[in-house]
Amino acid sequence: MGKYIELNNDNFEATIKEGVSLVDFWAPWCGPCRMIAPVIEELAEEFEGKASICKVNTDEEQDLAVKFGIRSIPTILIMKDGEIVETMVGASSKQAFADKINGLL
Repeated sequence: MGKYIELNNDNFEATIKEGVSLVDFWAPWCGPCRMIAPVIEELAEEFEGKASICKVNTDEEQDLAVKFGIRSIPTILIMKDGEIVETMVGASSKQAFADKINGLL
């Protein structure tokens, strides 16, 4: 069963430097973040072995949020080989996320 990867300052670069990654910047108190949490978990299962599905708790990892200029959450970064390809702000459908990932695989 696939599980998303919790990112922090220590593992961020190593995790996203190769391949396709979806990085969800979120916080426990954020309603829309909680709304898409099950979608992120489903994507982690579906893309296991193909793409990295990751989450960054902005309350705990403020340095990463600042580094990527996260001003509102949820913000989803779609990355390929460590480079940001697309930024999605706010809740989106599972299909919208899946389409973005599949387009880079």
